[in-house]
Amino acid sequence: MNNHHILSFGELLLRLSAGGSTFLGEGNGVTVFPGGSEANVAASLAQWGIPCSYLSRVPDNDLANEALATLARLGVGVSPTLKGGDRIGLYFLLSANGLSKGEVVYDRKYSAFSQLQPGMIDWERVLEGYTWFHWSALTPALSESLAAVCAEALEAARRKGLTVSVDLNYRSRLWNYGRAPIEVMPELLSYCQVIMGNIWAANKMLGTPVAETLTRDTPPEVYFNHAKEAAHAMFERLPECRHIAYTFRFMDTPTHNLLYGTYHNREADFCSKVRETHAVVDRIGSGDAFMAGLIYALVTGEPGQALIETATGAGFQKLFVRGDFGNGGR
Repeated sequence: MNNHHILSFGELLLRLSAGGSTFLGEGNGVTVFPGGSEANVAASLAQWGIPCSYLSRVPDNDLANEALATLARLGVGVSPTLKGGDRIGLYFLLSANGLSKGEVVYDRKYSAFSQLQPGMIDWERVLEGYTWFHWSALTPALSESLAAVCAEALEAARRKGLTVSVDLNYRSRLWNYGRAPIEVMPELLSYCQVIMGNIWAANKMLGTPVAETLTRDTPPEVYFNHAKEAAHAMFERLPECRHIAYTFRFMDTPTHNLLYGTYHNREADFCSKVRETHAVVDRIGSGDAFMAGLIYALVTGEPGQALIETATGAGFQKLFVRGDFGNGGR
């Protein structure tokens, strides 16, 4: 039974990629989707009936308002989002639907969200009535001031007794203000009870072990053993952490993907079945759908093996949905 009300915090983005129709209309040969990791999580949770709201900062213009309206139509509460600044962050997908590796160009400097400063959000007021706070490592990657904003939020969430979850999204292109993730993230992660990511991101952000010998061809049972080692190291370093999940996603061709996940608590470890497809529609947001599935399974009280199957299933189903938001499939 769910008794939670979740607030997801992060930058609302617009994704531009080649071809097709969009919620903004047709005719320019570019598809535009609303997105952003934390918005993607909120979109899935709301479609699954979990009370969920979204906090960002966007300019007060038709472009940003339509993106927020898209979230609202899915059931996400958008009233916490602040209005201000001049532009919304963008990212350009240079391959259709993310069906290749690494071809993303960010245009996020000087966005309304990037200009947030400590003291601009009254976190004590904003967090009132919520039981769960979700954020991602993308926010402190953008600037030192946003890392400080995250610290403010997490301190307030701890004071108010909220459960805190984080996605260890690692984007090397975003960490360019002179601080490495390992210098910023350990303190922020100390506030979190639920952590999701992969073993390589965990290594970058917390220094947990990862073997250089691991490859695409490493069997799932070997990866599972490495995941257990990384998770147990994370539990040792983060006393408040209670739940850890890792994704393992491998793309052999644009449409051939393998996906499985592991889940770890302080008592046991679990590995999902391997899901495989040759019919990928859109890879973007599958990790966020996994994160949403993990939160859903935790708030509804699913046991360990069912939990990781739910999270992995949500990430897998997103592969067949166009755009950044999932369609509510698990």
